[in-house]
Amino acid sequence: AEVRKQVSREYGSPQLSKKRTSLSLSLSLSLSVCQVPLTEVVEPVDFEEYVSSHAPTTEPGPLRQLMEFPADDLELLLQERECITLEPALPEEDTLDPRVRDCENEKCEYSDLLSLHPSPAHWSQDDSKRRSVSMDDTPRGSWASSIFDLKNSSPDSLLPMVLERTMAEDMDRCNAEARQQGRHPDLLGLFPAPDEDEAVERSTIPEVPREHSGQRIMVKCLSLKFEIEIEPIFGILALYDAKEKKKISENFHFDLNSEQMKGLLRPHTPHMAISTLARSAIFSITFPSPDIFLVIKLEKVLQQGDIGECCEPYMVMKESDSTKNKEKLEKLRSTAEQSCVRLGRYRMPFAWTAIHLLNIVSTLVMVMLCVNSSRSSSCLERKGTWNERKKKTFERMSVGEEMCNFTNFRPATLTVTNFFKQEGDRLSDEDLYKFLADMRRPSSLLRRLRPVTGLKIDISPAPESPHYCLSPELLHVKPYPDLRVRPTKEVLEFPTRYVYTPHTTYRNLLYVYPQCLNFSSRQGSVRNIAVKVQFMAGEDPSQAMPVIFGKSSCAEFFKEAYTPVVYHNKSPEFYEEVKMKIPANLTDNHHLLFTFYHISCQPKQNTPLETPVGYTWIPLMQHGRLRTGSFSLPVSVEKPPPSYSVQLPGMKWVDNHKGVFNVEVTAASSVHTQDPHLDKFFTLVYVLEEYSFPFRLKDVIITEANVEAELKASMAHLRGALLDTCVRFLHQLLSKLILLIVHPPVIAGQIVNLGRAAFEAMALLVNQIHKNLEGNQDQHGRNNLLSSYIHYCFHLPTSEPAPPPNMGTPSYELPIQYATLSRATGRPSSLNLSRSKSISNSNPDLATTPASPDEEVQRIIGNKVSMLSLYRYLLCERMLVVLTPTICLCPAQLLHEELALQWVVSTSAVREAALQQAWWFFQLIVKSMAHHLFLTSRLDVPRRQRFPDRFVDDIAALVCAVSADIASRYHKDVELVERLNCSLAFFLNDLLTLMDRGFVFNLIRSYYKQISNKLQTTPNPSALTALRMDFTRIICSHEHYVTLNLPCSSVTPPASPSPSTSSTTSQAPDQSVASMFELSVPFRQQHFLSGLLLTELALILEPDSDGAFFLHKKAISAVHALLCSHDADSRYADSHVLSHVAQLYLPLIPIVMETLPQLHDFTARHASAHIVDDGDADAGSTISQSVAMAIAGSPLLHSKANPFALPAVSSRTLLVCFLWVLKNADAVLLERWVSDLSVVQINRLLDLLHLCISCFEYKVGPDTACAQPCGCVLLVWLPLSNSLLSGWCVCLMSPGEEERSPYGSQENVRWRKNVTHWRQTTDRVDKSKAEMEQESIVDGNLATETSLIVLDTLEIIVKVEDILARMESVLGGVLRVLLHSMGGNQSAFFLQHCFTTQRALVFKFPEMLFEEDTELCADLCLRLLRHCSSSVGSVRSHASASLYLLMRQNFEIGNNFARVKMQVTMSLSSLVGTSQSFNEEHLRRSLKTILTYAEEDVELRDSPFPEQVQDLVFNLHMILTDTVKMKEHQQDPEMLLDLMYRIAKGYQNSPDLRLTWLQNMAGKHSERGNHAEAAHCLVHSAALVAEYLNMLEDTRYLPIGCVSFQSISSNVLEESAVSDDVLSPEEEGICAGKYFTESGLVGLLEQAASSFNMAGMYEAINEVYKILIPIHEANRDFKKLAVVHGKLQEKSVNNYHSRMFGTYFRVGFYGCRFGDLDEQEFVYKEPSITKLAEISHRLEEFYSERFGDDVVEIIKDSNPVDRTKLDPNKAYLQITYVEPYFDTYELKERITYFDKNYNLRTFMYCTPFTLDGRAHGDLHEQYKRKTILTTSHAFPYIKTRINVNHKEEIILVPIEVAIEDMQKKTQELAFATHQDPADAKMLQMVLQGCVGTTVNQGPLEVAQVFLSDIPDDPKLFRHHNKLRLCFKDFTKRCEDALRKNKALIGPDQKEYHRELERNYTKLKEALCPLINRKIPQLYRTLPPSASHAQR
Repeated sequence: AEVRKQVSREYGSPQLSKKRTSLSLSLSLSLSVCQVPLTEVVEPVDFEEYVSSHAPTTEPGPLRQLMEFPADDLELLLQERECITLEPALPEEDTLDPRVRDCENEKCEYSDLLSLHPSPAHWSQDDSKRRSVSMDDTPRGSWASSIFDLKNSSPDSLLPMVLERTMAEDMDRCNAEARQQGRHPDLLGLFPAPDEDEAVERSTIPEVPREHSGQRIMVKCLSLKFEIEIEPIFGILALYDAKEKKKISENFHFDLNSEQMKGLLRPHTPHMAISTLARSAIFSITFPSPDIFLVIKLEKVLQQGDIGECCEPYMVMKESDSTKNKEKLEKLRSTAEQSCVRLGRYRMPFAWTAIHLLNIVSTLVMVMLCVNSSRSSSCLERKGTWNERKKKTFERMSVGEEMCNFTNFRPATLTVTNFFKQEGDRLSDEDLYKFLADMRRPSSLLRRLRPVTGLKIDISPAPESPHYCLSPELLHVKPYPDLRVRPTKEVLEFPTRYVYTPHTTYRNLLYVYPQCLNFSSRQGSVRNIAVKVQFMAGEDPSQAMPVIFGKSSCAEFFKEAYTPVVYHNKSPEFYEEVKMKIPANLTDNHHLLFTFYHISCQPKQNTPLETPVGYTWIPLMQHGRLRTGSFSLPVSVEKPPPSYSVQLPGMKWVDNHKGVFNVEVTAASSVHTQDPHLDKFFTLVYVLEEYSFPFRLKDVIITEANVEAELKASMAHLRGALLDTCVRFLHQLLSKLILLIVHPPVIAGQIVNLGRAAFEAMALLVNQIHKNLEGNQDQHGRNNLLSSYIHYCFHLPTSEPAPPPNMGTPSYELPIQYATLSRATGRPSSLNLSRSKSISNSNPDLATTPASPDEEVQRIIGNKVSMLSLYRYLLCERMLVVLTPTICLCPAQLLHEELALQWVVSTSAVREAALQQAWWFFQLIVKSMAHHLFLTSRLDVPRRQRFPDRFVDDIAALVCAVSADIASRYHKDVELVERLNCSLAFFLNDLLTLMDRGFVFNLIRSYYKQISNKLQTTPNPSALTALRMDFTRIICSHEHYVTLNLPCSSVTPPASPSPSTSSTTSQAPDQSVASMFELSVPFRQQHFLSGLLLTELALILEPDSDGAFFLHKKAISAVHALLCSHDADSRYADSHVLSHVAQLYLPLIPIVMETLPQLHDFTARHASAHIVDDGDADAGSTISQSVAMAIAGSPLLHSKANPFALPAVSSRTLLVCFLWVLKNADAVLLERWVSDLSVVQINRLLDLLHLCISCFEYKVGPDTACAQPCGCVLLVWLPLSNSLLSGWCVCLMSPGEEERSPYGSQENVRWRKNVTHWRQTTDRVDKSKAEMEQESIVDGNLATETSLIVLDTLEIIVKVEDILARMESVLGGVLRVLLHSMGGNQSAFFLQHCFTTQRALVFKFPEMLFEEDTELCADLCLRLLRHCSSSVGSVRSHASASLYLLMRQNFEIGNNFARVKMQVTMSLSSLVGTSQSFNEEHLRRSLKTILTYAEEDVELRDSPFPEQVQDLVFNLHMILTDTVKMKEHQQDPEMLLDLMYRIAKGYQNSPDLRLTWLQNMAGKHSERGNHAEAAHCLVHSAALVAEYLNMLEDTRYLPIGCVSFQSISSNVLEESAVSDDVLSPEEEGICAGKYFTESGLVGLLEQAASSFNMAGMYEAINEVYKILIPIHEANRDFKKLAVVHGKLQEKSVNNYHSRMFGTYFRVGFYGCRFGDLDEQEFVYKEPSITKLAEISHRLEEFYSERFGDDVVEIIKDSNPVDRTKLDPNKAYLQITYVEPYFDTYELKERITYFDKNYNLRTFMYCTPFTLDGRAHGDLHEQYKRKTILTTSHAFPYIKTRINVNHKEEIILVPIEVAIEDMQKKTQELAFATHQDPADAKMLQMVLQGCVGTTVNQGPLEVAQVFLSDIPDDPKLFRHHNKLRLCFKDFTKRCEDALRKNKALIGPDQKEYHRELERNYTKLKEALCPLINRKIPQLYRTLPPSASHAQR
């Protein structure tokens, strides 16, 4: 008591037992009015007081179960224990010594599965939860190429009741009911599971203790045949590890002799037990190694002659030489027969071989043994021998152990054809290891025998549970269908290293290995020596026991065994193994007797067969210990006298009593520890138990005086015991230590308290096991061996003495069973069993003898009988074990009380050891408490009275001390503190099941206080916070977590302290709902655990908290995992119950709302993904979070610097938890809460819902299995039955996982990464198609359910705000969320409900929609129209109905629906222009449906409305028809843009639509990289906007319409609004888009400038900025002005010379196949440097694909096409390269490269021809045709091909052609000469072409042809003269070029230059007479003087 006081003073004890009763509920609630900050823990409600004073008033049912713990929450489960053999492994003796009895109890104890379990019934989980939902396979309609007759088409089905007028309330009610149909019950089942680290924690159930087994291989011996068959041969198999030099298995004996050979030995083996006929064995290998060999030894019957002589015939003779050796063979057979008759019981060594196992299992071909793999022995595929040529060295390879996997290799059948003969002087194991090493060398000197087929064996991995198997003790292993079948033997393994597994079955085997004998000094005939081994129970020869296992084809057990004989060897070596099954009760009389015989091989007169030549023995027990090890024994020459075990003087010994016989004895025993420390401890305990004083222990006499000291010393010395042995006897050891704590022995009338010593020993032992076996631990660091002991084997020792033997024991047998204490599977009310005080056969109170053992067990459990009776049932497998009387009836101490006390008062090393393994002591305490409650029937007692105050105080002190350790040591011993923290949490979790729950809550609070105090001073709070999070998570993982939170209690203090105000409904009239939605003090008191969890989350998510990201993840995952567990829990399947559970998480909603600025912005990704597809260019702005907030009137949250942003994964998880609460919370509560929110808060909630839609939207990727044609994925939710829905599972389990599901076995499989198939960030890339489909289905269903939850919440907001008349400020936000959800990829199931909500909104608030925001109406029209083209019929039906009602509503407000008409037309245009997967056939059906609604609408039949609808529908249909062609020409970009151009032109009088189409065209151009065209589309758009802005308002600084844009492009004037039918921009709905504003104009111009920049047309940017600059100046926007000027400056320094603009081609289309294009000519603008071949190939390939390969032909020339010569069935293309053409006057203005490539309208191409039709001829007959084309618009334009609207041809005569050629040459020379910088190479190339010898015929020939004669035709005089002047200029240029070249060349080119000069001189001389010759007629009018002067 003093110690207790000291400890509680030291650590401060929380509310202890005395205080526990003082605090009543009313007091706690009244005290809680004062505020407690979130960083402090509130005082919890006194749970027991509350529960007792608030009796549940609800009817029995799910809700009632939610409020109370099940009454029978603990029960004892008897579960049948698995026994692997048909017969139990039990000793045969009737009376057992304590050692054996303990061993037996431990073996059956693990049939005593006493454990604390959560009950399966409360945690049942439907494992068929998740199923796929089929998709709607609506076939995709083909594009209609013909115009559809709308009136004759069929509409979609009309929705009933759509046209009927109903009240808004009725509409809302019907919609709400419909939304709840077919919903997914568990939202989180569709969401990726939490990480295993963050999952709900359940203590994993350890594996059932079972015997160790390594990797198992099966060896079948099939046949053994030698060249000659003369005698029986016997085989022995065993495994050896050559590296460790250790035999690693016992021997397996086999006999493959023929019946004839076996017959020779019949006299010696009259009876053959079936167990000895085995030919197949299963070997176990725990430590696979590349050095393991299967060694095969052969023996034969002893005969005269040494081994070499006996092997000789086998090495030289062949059966095939039988004629030659017939006599020899007969003689050999006759000798063998005689030997079998006479010496049949003796063997001699014969031959051996070995198989290297690695060769069998590895895939390497470095094989010493080439093996043949075959399943049937007849077909050998891998035949091979160990022959020298094929031998490779294995030494050179480094083969690691990882290659040696013996579990999954390919079975192999081996034929071993090489045996080595045994050598008589090299039989020991040491020699064998040398041979094995020698075998692996390439040149082995081993001598071989010559068998024909040798030994044929089959090696394969052993099956999981083979039939007909015998254990090493020869017990039948299940399954064993027929006892007459030849068995397979399991061979016992001798592992090379320690195997740490406790014994679980009875085993008591002894192995004797005679090794060598030295009789060299022994006189007489002692040469053929055999050793006879016997196991003696006494000294009389008759006391030899039949315990020696037989070998092959003999009896099962023998009384003696003989070693093989080595002929004529006085010092033989042996390799024999004698296996014995030793008795359970060994005494000092038991010993091994060895008798040595000389065997007479030759039959001689008067010579006995065997002559004894020596004797020796080994006593087996010494000081109570089994003697094993190596012995070197002296051998007596004479037969030992009686009582020889006491050594007698005067006996005669060989070699003067020296050790001449070496033998090794080993044991495989679960009875004998063979460890001195353990043996001493167990012996002392047995001495105490049996009170057998005095007792001799080695040299010490144990008496009552010294037994205590000796026992304490032996406990202290346990740490010196071998760990391997401690583990093997772990169960007995721990049970004895527990026994000493619980039952202190009474010695000489005094109680001796050994509790402290036993506690210390246990702590140190447990710690030692942990440290040394780190690999064998679960995720919380709990050693599996220890936890399986607590779970299955621990039990409270019996507290009463066993009955004296004369009372008898129950005679009926109990089945072998496990018994685990478990939380009950249910609360059976029928368990009405009569109570009795004890159970035995002689009890007169027992009414009837039980009918079956099961009934008896149930009766025991039901009656909770005294411990003695129960435990006698539990601990004895067959009720045959007689318990010896205990020492004395002393008062038993309760284990849990003693453990808690010892721990609290422990110090230094022991305390540290206990802390290291705190989990072990905590679990032991909990198990002991549970057993104590169960066995003393205290489970029905109120919790406060279950345990004494002193124990409660100890627990409190203990928890305080451990908490203090966690707080003080967390930064030093990180690993220890993590383990300690988890252990404490699990301990408190378990205490909540057993103790006063209010007290445990206070323990939790005390822990929190200690951690919080430390947090304020620590430099690293994150680590400590993480520990506290883990602690909270484990506490909250309690099975009855919900019940512990009092889910049905009221949250606010009641008006009076009387308990009568308890309420089971979700609210009471006087409650404030607000406190239920915030972490108020009442909330945290009533819902204590939930309050802790949410407080942690709120604190960590605070923007100014310094929590690291891993903490956010931890906190969010903890909440997520808990919600997952609720979803999967069948107790909460009822929605009413679940709403109460959701009440525990209501504060999560405001917490997430507060966190909105920190959440990941999913909308950004959404905007970029959908801006093009939706066609609303403002998508980015409508769904940008910050803009939405600004519009909604809430403060701009993103404007301040973000302290941190949660990563996407955490944000997603937090949002799904938020949605879970919204889904499951009571709708009435939510309504009341929403009504208390301000408009700003409502808008924040809407922003959050907006974010949720983006976050969970179904993502369509390239690998998504279900993308639909309409651009959004439509998961069609088929009507599912309730049973199917409720059967959806949270994860797909692999086939073997069901048994370990979380609710049956407490294992957190449901939250395991490896089981969950759809992690969002899945690591696997190689997913199968089925998996991907499954994933996409799950993702789709998640998107649907989240969207529906958002829809439900929107309905609540609308309902509340409508009542509060605040709808105007909220409707915009509601509609935005609704439209956003419509715009994403949604399932048809969701869309139907979305449309009904939208229709209800339009019905209730039409004015707000049509009068306020144009954008919303436009957006709504676009969304509806988009869904009207859906491929799913039901979606089309709803969208059509919504669109029709929208029109009707608009009409009813203002008698026309211009707004909707305009918006629908614009939306259609936008949809057509942008959506790739738009389907006009589906849209036609929707248009027909709308028409049908208009026709059937009786109310408005007489109004103009139906006619207006019809006009609109026909107009839309016409646009659709145009788009049909667009669809056909999707792959023809030019035609597609032509059609878009045509449609845009059709909207000339509808500025909004024209603008839309121009932007569509700009988008298309940008996609194809035509930036100049895209820029012009934007310039046209800007001009159109400017035109209408000018009409609206004359603003000085704005452009005055199109005219201002002329400088950019002459084409712009077509945007002028000058025609009569232009709509006034003031008219409603016209120019209403956001572009028809000043900012819209600026935006378009900036985009145009950007596109011009990408096109490299910097000069055009300048013109654009000329329009922009005045606007910026007027707005004083200097920042933008600076940007503009900066860009201009940047462009001005650009390299203008490196630009290349387009290349132009004329393309003519000929042939009726081209339709509208026939006989049309276009100029195509292609990218720069496009070759003629490229465009020809592109167009030919494109039209060939369209019309067929043989149809399209390219006309190769440029001549005019004659239609009559063309094939009418073909399509002809004529493609010609054209160049821009400028008149001379134009060239003066077009100076720069840009000028010559901008605003181009005229193009030219040339065609050479001759008058006789050839293209080319001689110079004098070569004509040329120049064709000049003029296009309708100037390039660049808003499309890349423009019609040719004018054509002009010019014919050049041959001399004109020559003039052009010479002018061209001269220009080239001039350019090369004046190039700066000079280019010598270019200059020389041009010069060479003009004056070089090879080409001087060119210019010279031209001159000779045209200048040698004066032409006859006066018309040519001018041309003649022009050509002459050209030549003059040409020679002048040549001279200049030569001069320039001379200046440029180096010395090495001087000769080359001189050559050029010579050529030039020759050319000049030849030309001179020609060019100086003039036509006299041209100079006739000149005066002679002038003429003379000129001459």
